[in-house]
Amino acid sequence: QVQLVESGGGTVQAGGSLRLSCAASGSIFSINRMGWYRQAPGKQRELVANIIDAWRTNYAVSVKGRFTISRDNAKNTVYLQMNSLKPEDTGVYYCNLDQVGLNYWGQGTQVTVSS
Repeated sequence: QVQLVESGGGTVQAGGSLRLSCAASGSIFSINRMGWYRQAPGKQRELVANIIDAWRTNYAVSVKGRFTISRDNAKNTVYLQMNSLKPEDTGVYYCNLDQVGLNYWGQGTQVTVSS
């Protein structure tokens, strides 16, 4: 019923930037939380950032000050601007939609940061 389509992943040198996008379609409620998780090989999936509205956002300590999450409700799209990227940011990034207690996931997009 809900589909999430991600774009913007790729390979970048340390210190560089990438911008991820995720567009949601289907049965989308007016109140929801969208965000990004990532998973590195051999590690658990972890929260990167999420957003309800402009004044209700959450960031992992490791990315705060470097990444910025935003959304366009008219397009049901969430963005993640990633600056000052580090090799430890490497992983598969998954878009997430949380509404009425149900979670939906995108297919994932690879982000690789070379040293």
